[in-house]
Amino acid sequence: MNATPPQPTPKLVAFDLDDTLAPSKSAIDPRIGDLLIALAERVEVAIISGGQLAQFRTQVVDRLPAAASDVLDRVHLLPTCGTQYYRIDADGIRTVYAHSLTDDQKSRALTAVEEEAQRLGLWESEPWGEILEDRGSQITFSALGQQAPLDAKTAWDPTGEKKNALRDAVAARIPDLEVRSGGSTSVDITHRGIDKAYGMRRLSEQTGIALDDMLFVGDRLDPHGNDYPVLAMGVRCHAVEGWHDTAEYLDALLPTLPLRA
Repeated sequence: MNATPPQPTPKLVAFDLDDTLAPSKSAIDPRIGDLLIALAERVEVAIISGGQLAQFRTQVVDRLPAAASDVLDRVHLLPTCGTQYYRIDADGIRTVYAHSLTDDQKSRALTAVEEEAQRLGLWESEPWGEILEDRGSQITFSALGQQAPLDAKTAWDPTGEKKNALRDAVAARIPDLEVRSGGSTSVDITHRGIDKAYGMRRLSEQTGIALDDMLFVGDRLDPHGNDYPVLAMGVRCHAVEGWHDTAEYLDALLPTLPLRA
């Protein structure tokens, strides 16, 4: 991948999580942890993903090296595509906001996705963990279960045909909610209009940093990818194909960014 850093210099760099900072559902490599802290010593850093807060904690926050409180304060966490927003302080993770689905919306979403998955033959009889998960502001269907190994997830739907068929079927059942293809085996259900572009807009509102001054790094910037809404809204983006690409890109970007006083 091209490792040339963007111009002009960003004030905030945002990242997708799975397959950008770490393999799906896996902890970040120590190299990524060091690079994220080095970046936060220079600019604001955000992570935005369809995953829930617990994933952010185990995959990233708990793996970051020791850093000064003012550096950690520059790390912004946006689970479930920005319907939840958290910051890191001396006491741990602090909630800024969290917009949950109603009980009725959750019930209808769970019913629709389970019934349609069974009808399409996509409901696994022996999954690795739970297939359905209530993430508060998001219902997530994971075809092979939440703890499925990476190789099984990669092989399940390489073309995206299964996920897209399920997405379309569920969307027809619950037109008042947003239904999106998520990760390699997942379908996510949220309030209408929720995607990573929504999260980036909320991040801009919360930080006061214009979208033109942000940079987004992700692995799914293709038109069918869950990172594409960020590109489509005009935010500068850099495409990667895994955390090694991200690390190489940050190695090139960091020398162009001055340390904060």
